[in-house]
Amino acid sequence: MNLHKLTIDAKGIHYKELNEMIENALNEGYKEIDLINVNGQRYIGDGLTFPDRKLNIYGTPGNDLAAFMNGLTIEVFANGQDGIGNTMNAGKIIVHGSAGDIIGYGMRGGEIFIKGDVGYRVGIHMKEYQDKIPVLVVGGKAGDFLGEYMAGGRIIVLGLTLKDGEPITGLYCGTGMHGGIMYLRGQLQPYQLGKEVKVVDMEEEDYKFIDKYVTEFVKHFGYSKEYIMSKPFYKLIPYNKRPYGKLYAY
Repeated sequence: MNLHKLTIDAKGIHYKELNEMIENALNEGYKEIDLINVNGQRYIGDGLTFPDRKLNIYGTPGNDLAAFMNGLTIEVFANGQDGIGNTMNAGKIIVHGSAGDIIGYGMRGGEIFIKGDVGYRVGIHMKEYQDKIPVLVVGGKAGDFLGEYMAGGRIIVLGLTLKDGEPITGLYCGTGMHGGIMYLRGQLQPYQLGKEVKVVDMEEEDYKFIDKYVTEFVKHFGYSKEYIMSKPFYKLIPYNKRPYGKLYAY
């Protein structure tokens, strides 16, 4: 029996049954699984710990793809919905389309690459600990409240889908942010920023970091690295690590 690759047809299968099929196949030793005819099934990849395995999803998965995931590579050859990478600990997610709201919510490790646009409240409550630094790369634009209450990690927004004069993010970017860094390949107006975040100069280490992830973004999606890197990036960091400290009594 060839345990290298398996194809699972998800057409008409309830999400609970589908997720059991996926986990059973991984436990049997399959290294790679093609999921075909996926149509909104939720919770794919949730809580799984298979760092050397891969899921290829053909179709649009439902909410909370890879929530609490501890190690797996998931590649989606379509759009994604809400909650991708919710409280994810490790692994990699690659989406060849756009995605919905609250992508990377509470993300604690791993990497997410989105080719297109993302919705509202993306990267909120992201955090990091020691060498676990989550990274979220968005090829297009982001909606309101990007990086809200962000406590750690890195967000890179490339703005590759922008029309002339269109902003790279919505309003309230970085509201409540108290850790981590955001890199935007496009400038924001002051009214778009949360009061807790500021724009600072890029440094050599920032460009090295961006170069690494742009290189991988291009590998997945086929853009020109030279074109992406030819436009200036803006670095956003929080003013302090406890923006609401004075609101509490001790």
